[in-house]
Amino acid sequence: MKSHFVCLTALLLALAACDVPITSSDPTEVAYIETLPEGVIALAAPNQNLQAVKVLPEDGCYWYLHDGPVEATLLPLRSRDGRPICTRAPDEVAT
Repeated sequence: MKSHFVCLTALLLALAACDVPITSSDPTEVAYIETLPEGVIALAAPNQNLQAVKVLPEDGCYWYLHDGPVEATLLPLRSRDGRPICTRAPDEVAT
């Protein structure tokens, strides 16, 4: 009976480690945009997740959540010609 309890506990711990939530309890974290502007949708290259996009205050650019086979990570939202889509000019970011 004790060995079953140990095995069950180990199994539950192993399964709990498999799924880490992406959400954060940090109140300063930027939320995802619910509705993207039509201009951004028109500029965005295909094969990018337009359902989970946010603008980071550090650079003023749009970033999307890429859910890869190993981990989920934020990637810059790019136009069809490969340029990042931003809300302000690059020289404004440097100041």
